[in-house]
Amino acid sequence: MALGVLDLFSIGIGPSSSHTVGPMRAALRFVAELDADDLLEKVARVKVGLYGSLGATGIGHGSDSAVLAGLSGHAPESLDPDELAPLVAKVRTDRKLNLGGLRSIDFDPDTDLTLHVRQSLPGHPNGMRLSAEVDGAVIEREYYSVGGGFVVTEDEMGEKADVSHDRFHFDSADELLDLCRENRLSIAELMAANEAVRQSDVELRRQLLEIWAVMQECVDNGCSRTQTQLPGGLKVRRRAPELRATLEAAEYRATGSLDALEWVNLFALAVNEENASGGRIVTAPTNGAAGIIPAVLHYMVKFVEGADDDAIVKFLLTAGAIGILFKRNASISGAEVGCQGEVGSACAMAAAGLCAILGGSPEQVENAAEIGLEHNLGLTCDPVGGLVQVPCIERNAIASVKAINAARLSMHGDGSHRVSLDQAIETMRQTGADMKSKYKETSRGGLAVNVIEC
Repeated sequence: MALGVLDLFSIGIGPSSSHTVGPMRAALRFVAELDADDLLEKVARVKVGLYGSLGATGIGHGSDSAVLAGLSGHAPESLDPDELAPLVAKVRTDRKLNLGGLRSIDFDPDTDLTLHVRQSLPGHPNGMRLSAEVDGAVIEREYYSVGGGFVVTEDEMGEKADVSHDRFHFDSADELLDLCRENRLSIAELMAANEAVRQSDVELRRQLLEIWAVMQECVDNGCSRTQTQLPGGLKVRRRAPELRATLEAAEYRATGSLDALEWVNLFALAVNEENASGGRIVTAPTNGAAGIIPAVLHYMVKFVEGADDDAIVKFLLTAGAIGILFKRNASISGAEVGCQGEVGSACAMAAAGLCAILGGSPEQVENAAEIGLEHNLGLTCDPVGGLVQVPCIERNAIASVKAINAARLSMHGDGSHRVSLDQAIETMRQTGADMKSKYKETSRGGLAVNVIEC
């Protein structure tokens, strides 16, 4: 599996990349594989099992609805979020599934879609088992949603990333820095050279700016919603529309002052309230942490002089390089390592991107990323009610401010520091392995059991 910057930033829907986007892609892949084997027309019945974290928090994360959409032929990057609820309601009412968008089969969500709350599949905490009845035989596939919308089989999970076409391959931050020094390149320039084997510079730029456009649209949507509460039953109040009105009325414009952080809070809240309500989102690198990079990018555009489209591209390329290190050497899955893998990764990526725009050297960029991660180590994933709302939304706002501080702090040094990014990433991996499962997106520990849901 090749791994590039565009894999870290994909367009989908909320509320979760691993629980919504991933299961939808897995179900769509299952249908495509049946079609490729000329079996789609012969399918009499389909059954779905969601295991581990997908079973424990699948309802709150919309995993059941996502699977139904994927089986119906919809992809997260193209599905209109407003079409999902009517699609699911129709399946539940008619007890019929439009398999692949091509043919109708019997499907009872109450019996054909099962959430195995206390069972897990061996490959990963986010496991799915899909089966199809064809001519009396059962065809079964298992998939794993491993974070950030990535979906693999158990065999694929052990495969190393395809690096045969990378001009500059790196497995660690130290190797990345060595390559930058040897070739006199910035991290963004090195990433652009690697991406050049996949698409032209013009196409890469177009796609990165499209990602930025969706991030902007997401913030705008989050700031203009008229619903006062988020869905799901926790009665969490939307704050972004009111906060934007307050900031605009007060004309907070003081560059470099604490007032700028009020805007950062707004940008992060807007994105994550959109995510929590199932809106259009950019996985960056996950949906649970989707507000951090957009918030820091909006801060950059609003408060950093000269932040134009070139800066947007440079920021995303730099952040993408750091994200690849997390994906290769640890995890970005909250179900696997806790929220340190989601918010911690995004905070490090955002800090690195901003540091590059502030003029940081590759060494200072690596330092910024390490600071951003180090101070999120041990962060648990304990969503109240299985919803991506408490503490997830505020956690993105806090981490966005932390990323900005990490970038600015790194600029006061020369890039040399005691703890390396590689050491911090390995520490995150080890901490995640030692962390009890109740603190890893199962809603069985932490705030999830100490906060009354209603």
